[in-house]
Amino acid sequence: MKEITTQQQRVLDCIQVYLNKTGFPPTRADICKELGFKSPNSAETHLRALEKKGFISIESGTSRGISIIGGSAPDGQAQDEYPIIGLVAAGSPTLASENIESKINCPNNFFNSNFDYFLKVKGLSMKDAGIMEDDLVAVKKTNEVKNGDIVIARIDDEVTIKYFNRKSEKIVELQCANEDYKDIIINLENEDLTIEGKSIGLLRKN
Repeated sequence: MKEITTQQQRVLDCIQVYLNKTGFPPTRADICKELGFKSPNSAETHLRALEKKGFISIESGTSRGISIIGGSAPDGQAQDEYPIIGLVAAGSPTLASENIESKINCPNNFFNSNFDYFLKVKGLSMKDAGIMEDDLVAVKKTNEVKNGDIVIARIDDEVTIKYFNRKSEKIVELQCANEDYKDIIINLENEDLTIEGKSIGLLRKN
């Protein structure tokens, strides 16, 4: 990859911090707010430069369609191997062998939190959160989540990735990030919902 300027590095770091903290990338307005740019055009200029140099990819038509392109680790940087989970077989544990499509090496400190596996995204229900078809979402296994987290949820035998929103003690809403899709309302009194983990970032393999 080509070298980048100090300002471009600040933008790249800002994207990584947002991914680490929230599981999804910043908008242009977020970047302006964090870095003190006067207009979204300034952020866009740096983003396009980073894309041209191969550090990020930008998905057109979405406010958060920015992802850092995963690459090999620098010499001497420790890596671990993580499974990539595809469509989860009904009734089977997520990490069961039949659900593992392949494995991928990723630097230990690529994200700001440890994680357990990558989930390969199917569909576009989270498009406006910058999560596209075939993206690899880094998942930390936990059931301790809060409203606004992007979670991996199992509803009966179906696994999905959505925003978590607990409406009441008995009602949980799993929210899409695409107006073409409907949110899922779960009544815990008569439906089974298991939170299997939360997103702490993503990779987009080009």
